[in-house]
Amino acid sequence: MYNPGEEIVQIVDRDNCETEALPRRIMREQGLIHRASYILVFNSRKELFLQKRTATKDLYPSCWDVAAGGVVLAGESYEESAARELAEELGVGGVSFTPLFDQYFEEVDNRVWGRIFSCRHDGPFQLQEEEVAFGCFMSIAEIFELSKKEEFTPDGIGILRKVTL
Repeated sequence: MYNPGEEIVQIVDRDNCETEALPRRIMREQGLIHRASYILVFNSRKELFLQKRTATKDLYPSCWDVAAGGVVLAGESYEESAARELAEELGVGGVSFTPLFDQYFEEVDNRVWGRIFSCRHDGPFQLQEEEVAFGCFMSIAEIFELSKKEEFTPDGIGILRKVTL
């Protein structure tokens, strides 16, 4: 059986230089800096696909997330991670990505260098049941309104603020 805690992830330092490769479980336990890809999926009406994370996620369970994506595995580029994660989480392949920016995000349980991408896809999606409980397209204004009432991943909502400035 697949165990995401045993995936070998790329560990980096505060300058985003690779230092070692370790299991995800150890990265989480020790709060190590790692890399992640974030993909903002817009439809042709410029709405963003919003997803509700499952209650079993190791970080930010049951929170809303504005991006597909995840941890960059050892030996993987940000772009390869983005393509893999979009296929795994939403069942989408063969789309082109637009790189937007890189950012460092840090809080108690999460220290990550992320590369943010956007793409366009109108669906349909095949949601990965282990990671995505529900998803729908919403306008940016509706997402910010929802974020006043419900919990969102802090790195994701921060990215959306930067994108919409």
